[in-house]
Amino acid sequence: MALDPEFVADCPYGPGAICIDEIVEIDKEAGLIRARMTTHPDLPLTRDQRAHPIRHPRHVSGGFMVHLTGMMGFMHTYYVLGLRHADGWIGYGGRIYAARFAALAKIGPPLDLELRATKVRQRESQVFARYEFRFTQGDTLIYQGDQAAMWMKVTES
Repeated sequence: MALDPEFVADCPYGPGAICIDEIVEIDKEAGLIRARMTTHPDLPLTRDQRAHPIRHPRHVSGGFMVHLTGMMGFMHTYYVLGLRHADGWIGYGGRIYAARFAALAKIGPPLDLELRATKVRQRESQVFARYEFRFTQGDTLIYQGDQAAMWMKVTES
């Protein structure tokens, strides 16, 4: 399914930084989100690469993939936990326990993105979440991560 315009409007980043084209699966009970992203040379950070066909081939930037883990985390809080940025909820990455870049993500084939929440502790105004990430391109593992984030409800007072 295409991204819901309400999700895009609620996201703390504009559409140019979301870059995820479609949600493939949401399994609330399993805490699982699967999404797909088109890869192209104009992605953030990727567009600024000084590419060389052998020494530095154009690819989806690893730094941008870490940003995508944040977008996937936001999808989890929005679709699984029902939290809204418009209601004051904001999240920040807290820790990257493990990050493995197994292969370069090529420009052209889509990236399949998977988030699985492995731990969620929810309080009235805070949520701690730990996630496992797995990004693939076809049968190739591109990125695998184990990361945590803290979500907080911020009030004006």
